[in-house]
Amino acid sequence: MAGELQGKTVAFAVAAEGIEQVELTEPWQAVEQAGGTPRLLSSESGSVQAFNHLDKADTFPVDATFGEVSVDDFDALVLPGGVANPDALRLDADAVAFIGSFVGSGKTVAAICHAPWTLIEAGVLTGRTLTSWPSLQTDIRNAGATWTDDEVVVDGNLITSRNPGDIPAFSKALVEALG
Repeated sequence: MAGELQGKTVAFAVAAEGIEQVELTEPWQAVEQAGGTPRLLSSESGSVQAFNHLDKADTFPVDATFGEVSVDDFDALVLPGGVANPDALRLDADAVAFIGSFVGSGKTVAAICHAPWTLIEAGVLTGRTLTSWPSLQTDIRNAGATWTDDEVVVDGNLITSRNPGDIPAFSKALVEALG
């Protein structure tokens, strides 16, 4: 796996807080171990606050804001979950536009847990098949997509998983899509 992603840059898009830490750090490490360069994007510069479920965990420095970057700067996009993270992110017009453009570009987009809320907000799920945290299934169906309860679902350029237990399969699918 080392070196597979040499020269590839992967954006991780998050809100200022509420990120489920393992859904950020484990795919991030998979990208690094495969030779890729992860970059953390958020609505504001500074740092973001991750959580272990409902407990505050570590903070992480933001590399750039959505207004400072272009889809052309990246080879893939990862959307970590946590309940508060995608809920806040879908209220940020720049983030939603960036995510929508990324999906439209045909480049790989990987979303885990509650992160598909941002894909719903971007209006990019019609006709797609994906998975998520189970409570999003009605939202996903209402957005015109098919929801399924699987560890990882790959539909074209879209990779989705349900929860932290799915991270190994999620990370593997991400690296394979970029390799």
